[in-house]
Amino acid sequence: MTGNVPFPDRDTVAEKLAALSEADKSYLALLMENAAQDDNLLDGLRRHLDLAVQSRFLNSLKLENLGLWLGTQAPARVQMRLMETARSSQHPAHQAFRTGLSRSGGLEKAYPPMP
Repeated sequence: MTGNVPFPDRDTVAEKLAALSEADKSYLALLMENAAQDDNLLDGLRRHLDLAVQSRFLNSLKLENLGLWLGTQAPARVQMRLMETARSSQHPAHQAFRTGLSRSGGLEKAYPPMP
């Protein structure tokens, strides 16, 4: 007997994040509209970053662009968790993602500085 499998699973989300075509962006944007899917999105992101860490070739520009896109598209409720994921490792894959996420300004929009 298997337990409940989350939909979408982390591998599906990781594949969408890796490809990041227009159709994948639409799928991910729809996923981000539902707060109940936040954990699935973040699990997929962690899986995608883990696969990038293990790969023989690191496409840091693609990871930076992913961070930039997620930072501009993700709702405020997810911004802190995205940054926590980006800061969870010092590996260059995480650093590239964190660079894009920082450049997006998403965290500053979600939590504006005090005047």
